[in-house]
Amino acid sequence: MGGAVSAGEDNDELIDNLKEAQYIRTELVEQAFRAIDRADYYLEEFKDNAYKDLAWKHGNIHLSAPCIYSEVMEALDLQPGLSFLNLGSGTGYLSSMVGLILGPFGVNHGVELHSDVIEYAKQKLDFFIKTSDSFDRFEFCEPSFVIGNCLEISPDCTQYDRVYCGAGVQKEHEDYMKNLLKVGGILVMPLEEKLTKITRTGPSAWETKKILAVSFAPLIQPNHADSGKSRLVHLPPVAVRSLQDLARIAIRGTIKKIIHQEALSRAGNGLKNPPRFKRRRVRRRRMETIVFLDKEVFASRISSPSDDNNNSEDVEDERPEEEETKPSELKPEPPVNFLREKVLSLPLPDPLKYYLLYYREK
Repeated sequence: MGGAVSAGEDNDELIDNLKEAQYIRTELVEQAFRAIDRADYYLEEFKDNAYKDLAWKHGNIHLSAPCIYSEVMEALDLQPGLSFLNLGSGTGYLSSMVGLILGPFGVNHGVELHSDVIEYAKQKLDFFIKTSDSFDRFEFCEPSFVIGNCLEISPDCTQYDRVYCGAGVQKEHEDYMKNLLKVGGILVMPLEEKLTKITRTGPSAWETKKILAVSFAPLIQPNHADSGKSRLVHLPPVAVRSLQDLARIAIRGTIKKIIHQEALSRAGNGLKNPPRFKRRRVRRRRMETIVFLDKEVFASRISSPSDDNNNSEDVEDERPEEEETKPSELKPEPPVNFLREKVLSLPLPDPLKYYLLYYREK
């Protein structure tokens, strides 16, 4: 088994490696990947493998390799306020990263076949909301998960701006998947062993781009042997935010602005000395790679002409060299959740404080 990028010692190092290999290319995607620790979605006994660029499967629980998720996130071209449907939502790791970009006025739905995986995803989502300081740095579009077969979605469901399917799709189901999209929407799915991006440019017009050669486990066909009837999947309704929710979003946004202004005021006009730069030798890897994810799944980047210009050559790379510090100063300060501190210091009843913090107890 191999990976497209080197293993990291922690989540940030994994993201650094994905950036260096150009699997992560935009700031929004980078921020989402750094905000959620991949290891949090592993069972405790398997966390040693969390920062390797490999898939993980245990029973019905499955996580794709980081290089796959990063390519999917980049291809979806996510923006705040869009609607997203995740077919085969699994642990909720991808849905939660998407939710950080969609913001409070987006829509974030997932369909998952296995009830035990739905419960696992809900536990991980609750853990993220209650324990992660990243939750306060973003306005989060919380995902909603429903159980069912994604090939049995009710025909009267709403269409979505972005759709991802995490299982292999055969040609016979391509039109079914396309019909889940709004005009202007983007669908990303493994279609006939190619991770494929399909953009709906009109009511009957499509643009298709192949991204990666992949091998995913195929979609599970509906089984009507017991009742002979289809079990239609009804997705959550797209509801208007309540006045309470809108007020909470506005208050949290105002507090964040105040915190930012206070930080600028404390900093004044003084600027730190710009970091010096040192050169280090970097061997660039050819971008055409092969990654074996498990016994069934692999991925290889489809090469582009620009890759050939960077093949196996030593280049000089500039990296900031910080001023020398004493050993006692090298230990980083623990991060401070300024939003939480500010909310808890307000002269408000405790229930209202907890409401502004989404009832978090920490």
